[in-house]
Amino acid sequence: MPAEKRISDAELAARVVRPAFGEVLTEHMVSVQWSAEQGWHQAEIVPYAPMLIDPAMVGLHYGQVVFEGLKAYRQPDGSVAAFRAVDHARRFQRSATRLAMPEPPVELFLDALAELVAADRRWVPEDDTKSLYLRPILYATDPSLALRPGTRYRLLVLAMVTETFFGEGAPPVSVWASTRYARAARGGTGEAKCAGNYAGGFVAQVEAVEHGCRQVVWLDAAEHTWVEEMGGMNIFFGYGDHLVTPPLSGTLLPGITRSSVLTLATELGMTVEERMLSLAQWRADCASHAMTEAFACGTAAVITPVGHVAAESGEFRIGDGRPGPAAARLRTALVGVQRGRVPDRHGWRHELAGPDPAARTHA
Repeated sequence: MPAEKRISDAELAARVVRPAFGEVLTEHMVSVQWSAEQGWHQAEIVPYAPMLIDPAMVGLHYGQVVFEGLKAYRQPDGSVAAFRAVDHARRFQRSATRLAMPEPPVELFLDALAELVAADRRWVPEDDTKSLYLRPILYATDPSLALRPGTRYRLLVLAMVTETFFGEGAPPVSVWASTRYARAARGGTGEAKCAGNYAGGFVAQVEAVEHGCRQVVWLDAAEHTWVEEMGGMNIFFGYGDHLVTPPLSGTLLPGITRSSVLTLATELGMTVEERMLSLAQWRADCASHAMTEAFACGTAAVITPVGHVAAESGEFRIGDGRPGPAAARLRTALVGVQRGRVPDRHGWRHELAGPDPAARTHA
């Protein structure tokens, strides 16, 4: 994009003062095409702008759409690094495979992120409360209403400036345990990051808001008994220094943040257990004060404490309703790695852009 067509530094600064999640997108995007004849081709950086689509597009009618979400952070030396980008690339591939779509190569995924950051580097926040959220999306573009997988696809990568999903320093969230709707069933698409999973969850989220809650807690589809996820996030239960989280059963999204929490918790001296927990047991453990805290985790939410649960069967509070110590320790450890404040023992930071001499460095 020619310099004269870019927004001014002053306008950019004004846009990112309080960037609501999903609202403040940068000036460019990556576009890559795929066809059975040519494979991946026509990779380019283009200005962010509306696009024309065919009204009979397969992705629009039959939901062949998968996406990812990961964040890039400015590092103390002025470089820009994405958190666990390779793991996000591999999950993107698994999602594509589940929906009978071509797998974008890991190298293409990483190159696309780097090219977009290079084009819109000035959008990478220096403010420690903000980050650059990267959204790869893959969808079928065939202009056909035949009920079959597409033969042509388009990969886009967008970027936006965001704060945490619930706001920095927000109080613990209240949640609604839905016994009316289900997110996913075994054999379905629960472990894929596909558009349909989120569209199907909107009605339950509306139900949660109607009951004065900010998020929905998903229970299993068969019995509406066992806790699985919270909105689009994984959930953890704290019993002092012992953490419990639902196991990956094929109905849960295998969260990258979830995986990171399991690793960091062990390093912090906590014990971790993957096992099923019923809504009734959740209530009982809170009543007996055996459970001291609960929190959700995800790329957008980072680590968000849960303070209050509501359901058709009644309400209950977790601990004293305030953030718990395990969530606080884990958040500090996680953010420290993401922002380059502590050594990266696991190779989780993937550099997208080298040090910028003009950038402000952090102490």
